[in-house]
Parts: sequence; structure tokens; C-alpha cells
Amino acid sequence: MADENNTPAEDVTNNAEAVAQPAQEAPARENSDEGQRGRGNRGGRDGGRDGGRGRGRGGRDNKREEEGDELIEKLVHINRVSKTVKGGKRFGFAALVVVGDGQGRAGFGHGKAREVPEAINKATAAAKKKMIRVPLKEGRTLHHDGKGKFGAGNVTLRSAPPGTGIIAGGPMRAVFESLGVADVVTKSNGTSNPYNMVRATFAALDEQTSPKSVAQRRGKKIADLLGRGGSKAAEAEAEAITE
Repeated sequence: MADENNTPAEDVTNNAEAVAQPAQEAPARENSDEGQRGRGNRGGRDGGRDGGRGRGRGGRDNKREEEGDELIEKLVHINRVSKTVKGGKRFGFAALVVVGDGQGRAGFGHGKAREVPEAINKATAAAKKKMIRVPLKEGRTLHHDGKGKFGAGNVTLRSAPPGTGIIAGGPMRAVFESLGVADVVTKSNGTSNPYNMVRATFAALDEQTSPKSVAQRRGKKIADLLGRGGSKAAEAEAEAITE
């Protein structure tokens, strides 16, 4: 009788262990499922980062394109050139382009190609790489007179009061229009070669300085520098603020 009573007890124990084993395996499966979900989430986050980077790069490219669209491009001169080769002549084109943002930055470039549009594109790209910043007085004219020379080109630049306009001809006018200068008086002495005239003009513009930079270099106040001509200190400070 004891054996008969023990046998059912052992069976009950074995059944209980059998029932408990699936319950123990269930958390393992849940953990594996959670791990897979975690990996899936990490993959989703990675995908989100990549997507974010892609959108960021696109945004920067669009910004560059917008900045490029804001630039003022002036075709100063275009010349047809030829190269003598076996069997005849090979013709090409050389373009001179001035680029500026109308707010004190400008540059010039030169490009050669077999076709006119390609030559202009090359010159424009070269001009954008060599842009310089010129300080402007009140955002309309130069702070002081200047002279520039390159080769046989010799130019003189003078600041002008409001309403004077751009008194310049040919290549020099294109430079000041792209630069954003509204009042200036210029004179070109020497060659009329547009390349030398543009280079001489940029040589003169590169020497332009503002009262603020001069005051910092000399360790003085802007009002002290601008007040020497008899003007009041308040007026000098107002002019310095609008530089």
C-alpha cells in the first residue's frame, strides 16, 4: 500500500516540474524577444541618424545654392582666342567675370574654354574663390581715397557724398556695382586693358581700411581719430557706428 500511495505522489511531483519548466522557458523567450526588439530599435535609431545626416547635408547644400544665387555676377569682357594646330586653327573663348554680394565683398576670375558658357562658368567659379571684403562707409562709399597699380594700369579711387553715383567706366563700374558701392569717383590713367584695370582696381580696394581697424591698431578711440577735423565727438561716434 505504501508503494501504491508513493507512486501517485511521485507522478504529481513530476507533473508539477513539467508544468514549471515551460514557465521558466517563457521568460527566456521574452528576453530574447526583447533583445530582438532592442536591436530593432537600435537599427531604427541608426536609420534615423543616417536619415538626419542626409537631410542635414541636403540643407547645407541648399544653403550654399541660395548663397550662390544671391551673388551679383558681371561679365566684364569676353575674348575669342585661337590656337594654331596641325590642319588649321582651334578657337576658344576667354571670359573675365566679377562677382559680388552687394554688401562689401567682391572678387574677379578668368576662365578659358571651347564654348562661351563654359568659359563664363569657369571664370565665375574662380571669382567666388578669390573674394575679398572691403569696408564701406555708411554702406555706400569708400572711407578714403586710394590708388592702385597693376602693370600698365593705374587707377585712382575717391569717396563721394550721397547722390554722386558711380562715376566709373567699363570694367571699373562692374566692380563697384557688384561690390555694393553707390557713390564713388574714379579715374583710370594708362592702359584700357580690362584685365589690368580690374586688377589695379582690386589692388586699390585691398588697401582700404576703416576707422575702427585703425583705432584698434593704434590703441585709440574712434572719436579721437574722426574728431580731429573740427567735428564733434558725438558726430564722429555716429559716423563710426555706421561704418
